[in-house]
Amino acid sequence: MNSIGEECTELKKKYDDCFNSWFSERFLKGDHDDSICAGIFKVYQDCVKNAMKQQNIDFKEIDKDVLGTDSEFKAPPSGTS
Repeated sequence: MNSIGEECTELKKKYDDCFNSWFSERFLKGDHDDSICAGIFKVYQDCVKNAMKQQNIDFKEIDKDVLGTDSEFKAPPSGTS
């Protein structure tokens, strides 16, 4: 699957490859330190944010912590998918 921005697709592939390698070679063997992919994830995340801005997609909610809060089990406001 391609990224939201064409310019981010190669970064997505690199991150996916890193994550899949970490997951199968480390996480499943008990090593839960996921910092190995943190650098490429940050670069990919920044690219996606820029692509969203260019496409006028509102992303004010993407950095919001929801897990473990009262909002975790609430339905999004109507009109939001």
